[in-house]
Amino acid sequence: MTYELRKFDKDIPCLDNQTVLITGGTGSFGTRFVKELLDRFSLRRLIVFSRDELKQYEMARVFPNSTYPCMRYFIGDVRDCERLRMAMRGVDIVIHAAAMKHVTAAEYNPFECIHTNVIGAENVVKASIDAGVKQVIALSTDKAASPANLYGASKLASDKIFVAANNLAGESGPIFSVVRYGNVVGSRGSVVPLFKSLIENNAKTLPITHPEMTRFWITLEQGVNFVLSCLGQMNGGEIFVPKIASMKMVDLAKALAPEMPISIIGIRPGEKLHEVMVTEDDARHTVESDDRYAVLPDMDMWRESSASGLPEGYRKVGDDFNYSSDSNTEWLDPKGLMSMIG
Repeated sequence: MTYELRKFDKDIPCLDNQTVLITGGTGSFGTRFVKELLDRFSLRRLIVFSRDELKQYEMARVFPNSTYPCMRYFIGDVRDCERLRMAMRGVDIVIHAAAMKHVTAAEYNPFECIHTNVIGAENVVKASIDAGVKQVIALSTDKAASPANLYGASKLASDKIFVAANNLAGESGPIFSVVRYGNVVGSRGSVVPLFKSLIENNAKTLPITHPEMTRFWITLEQGVNFVLSCLGQMNGGEIFVPKIASMKMVDLAKALAPEMPISIIGIRPGEKLHEVMVTEDDARHTVESDDRYAVLPDMDMWRESSASGLPEGYRKVGDDFNYSSDSNTEWLDPKGLMSMIG
């Protein structure tokens, strides 16, 4: 059955005249997010916060301030709390997309991973509270649920920090939520561009780490829409998870190059056979709607939040529920994958 691509475009709020800051704003998600915001809304300011001046220079050529007067480019690192505080003055909404994401690099450089993904999360929370930001959404990963590698463990710690931040913020402070999703088709460093490059360069085989490996898949457009729609639904403390499709890695390789042989190279350090986005332990406080799950905070919150009852339009999942890439009810076939790639 061909998977029907969800658009996740319900409940997207109007952001006209708002000031939005995105950390890691020059990455794959950030670049697409900026484009969507500029196309959809008349923002007061849109601040790209990142540490790579070359990427900012290249991005400013695509979205120049002369054409888009709301654009601001702010060099900074989430490790630097004072720089974040300076960047967040007058900001209404923060999207935290900055992270060290490469699984193997994190295994070999653990201090760098912790400084960016965990201390950086703490800094974003502190700066957001100090600046009086209204809403903060942190981007997470399927690897944060039942983590088997340092990247996943660091993002789980980050998720916990952002959920708990709702207590730190008090009655009138920002509200914080998390968005957790799977592999992004076509993003920098993902397997699809790698496979396409190997195919174009006449490689003899496509490398697969394990014949049974599965992953969740989402497009950049879906990811951006999902984050925007969560801005319209968040009460504070939720971990939002989109309902997306799974695919075996061997099937992905065959879809891209049906006649090309596959070589099994073995699972890399810190890599999992399957990914989970909602664990069975989280099922007790997980609810679902037609297009997403929401893991509600399991702690008492100081202010009214989604922990106080079922959000509108959601229903409880079973206590034995889990959302895993190998037991998913929705699967991509080659036609569905090619429609995602575009």
